[in-house]
Amino acid sequence: MSDTPPVAPVSFPEFSPVTTAQWQAQLARELKGTDPDRLRWTLPDGLVAEPFYHREALTALGGPPPPLPPRPAPCRNVVSLTVPADTDGRLQIEQAVDALARGASGVHFILNKQAGTFAAAELAERLPLSTTWVGYSVQQCPDQLLEQLREASAGEPLQGFLRFMPATVPEGAEMGTFRTTLRRCLELARDWPDFPVLAVNGTFFGNRGATLTQQLAFSLSTAAAMLTHLPDEASGLTAAEVAANFHLDVGIGPSYFPEIARLRATRRLWATLLHAYGLPPAGAAALPIHTTTSTWHQTTLDPHTNLLRHTTEAMSAILGGADSIQVAAFDCLYQAPNEFSARLARNQPLMLLEEAHLDWVADPAAGSYFIETLTDDLARAAWAEFQALEAKGGMLEARAQALEAVSRAGLDKFKRVATGQDVVVGTNRFQNPHEKFDFQPKQLLRSRDFDTTRATYPSEVLRLATALHFERRANQDKQATLVLLGRASVNEEIAVAFWHLLHPGQTGQPPMLDIAPDSYSVLFSKPDAATLMYATPAQFDHLARVVQQVPAGHTFDIPSLVNSDLATLLEAVRVFGFKEFVVEGHHTEEVLARLQGR
Repeated sequence: MSDTPPVAPVSFPEFSPVTTAQWQAQLARELKGTDPDRLRWTLPDGLVAEPFYHREALTALGGPPPPLPPRPAPCRNVVSLTVPADTDGRLQIEQAVDALARGASGVHFILNKQAGTFAAAELAERLPLSTTWVGYSVQQCPDQLLEQLREASAGEPLQGFLRFMPATVPEGAEMGTFRTTLRRCLELARDWPDFPVLAVNGTFFGNRGATLTQQLAFSLSTAAAMLTHLPDEASGLTAAEVAANFHLDVGIGPSYFPEIARLRATRRLWATLLHAYGLPPAGAAALPIHTTTSTWHQTTLDPHTNLLRHTTEAMSAILGGADSIQVAAFDCLYQAPNEFSARLARNQPLMLLEEAHLDWVADPAAGSYFIETLTDDLARAAWAEFQALEAKGGMLEARAQALEAVSRAGLDKFKRVATGQDVVVGTNRFQNPHEKFDFQPKQLLRSRDFDTTRATYPSEVLRLATALHFERRANQDKQATLVLLGRASVNEEIAVAFWHLLHPGQTGQPPMLDIAPDSYSVLFSKPDAATLMYATPAQFDHLARVVQQVPAGHTFDIPSLVNSDLATLLEAVRVFGFKEFVVEGHHTEEVLARLQGR
């Protein structure tokens, strides 16, 4: 019998209970005739959040759901280090040792190209692999890397994870081509209980614009494909062993409460998935969830706002029950890794864990009327989406349809950001008109590593291109430049953004534009003026080849920036038939000046 005295129930007798009807009446009075339905918040998934919730919300769920069990270990603060192709990673190993000494509790090596050259022996010399949590993401030969690690660790069990992300196939397609490789990985890690080797990469979908429901549903479908196709009776590989080797990668966005609810819904649905395969649902509590701050929501404009986004994203991850959190550097979109931004990224989770103690309480969101309802709504919607995809053959057979759905969701987000319906602070609202860039816009737009898939790209590339134009004009540069602002299906969103810029505060719809849906939008920057134009992919490809003197038949990545003398580009634009955007008769120069706050 415990000696702990019983705890009296908490009550506040001086406050009388308030019914839902009384709350609604008070809300109506406060709104002074405004329709309360206007306070409802519709998520991109179509789910609706009410303006307030009451205890009846839990009754509708069948009573308060049980809270999630405590984590098996404190949430890890993980630092990611990219190992460039054709290097052995010794520099990154030294950086890992330093990061672990400065507060990181885990390291994630991202190996580009061949993993066989990675200095695994050097890693084992610098860090005790049996007690250091290390993750590895590889594009090729994951089994070869595991063999090296097994030899380097002298057979000692590892901690961390392996994520195989082949660049040659879309997510979920690994089963068909790499089934033997993944089974070999399972065999090599058979006696490593704390080192799962099967990644369910939800980040792949999240960083392409998928809704929370899609990310959860398609992650479940990827796991189902592995549970169906990886067990092998001949080698004794069971579904239970496959399930025990899962870890889930999740990209966390800035939508604070929905992200918390999404992680909580994940464990509930994971239990349902395990049950469907005849496995103990309790295994869902042990699923390692590794979270990263989303690249989808990062921006190059007013980039210190990324620090704030990453903070709320990390908070959502920790409060939602993630086992590890990896925060990106705020300037990683446009700058090589550096000590300053790396230190800030490493210290953000440290503040939340060591000072705010966010992980001291198991499932702190449990019992919240709003979050419990949102968790249930997300779980139901994601399970329905999952079942619909499974009915079409699952991720192996219907992945093209899944990726098309993600693409549609991403384009909708592009449009909402471009028109200001979704606010990105510092990019499409509350901009700094006097911002001085820490990078050269021309070099960034030319870079093959510049991420053009993000939600903010159409908005920020307009600012970058116009900044480049005004800089060239101020310097009286006689060259001319073509900047690719948006690829297929984005040009209409850019034109709509222009219309809203010309009609601030108006809620009407812009006139329909006669633009081919597969065309590109292009800024033609001349010494005296800039013109917004559009062209088909073939027109832009041919022009870029001719201007850059690329021989026909050679492999050619369409560039984001084409630079030449004015006469050459004027003639090329005429010959290849580029057309000018017309936005209600306003000159492009006027619109661009407004974009720059001039």
